[in-house]
Amino acid sequence: MLLRIILRMELRMSDAQNVGADLLYGLEAIADFVGLTIPQTKHQIAISGWPTFKQGRIVCARRSTLAKHFAAQEAAAAAASRDA
Repeated sequence: MLLRIILRMELRMSDAQNVGADLLYGLEAIADFVGLTIPQTKHQIAISGWPTFKQGRIVCARRSTLAKHFAAQEAAAAAASRDA
């Protein structure tokens, strides 16, 4: 029983570390991740609907969610160019 509890705690801790590593906290972090300036990043979030959320007044995103979003956009563009 104690071993199960310890294993669950370790799993939760590793999940928390993964979440922390995946989190982009603030526009500067998001901009650095995608290679744009902060104003360009703000524009893309507003116009292109990048998947972000707010922690208070701070805009945040997850690396994994942005990567999935960009992959979906790339796939849609590739499909559209094949159909044209």
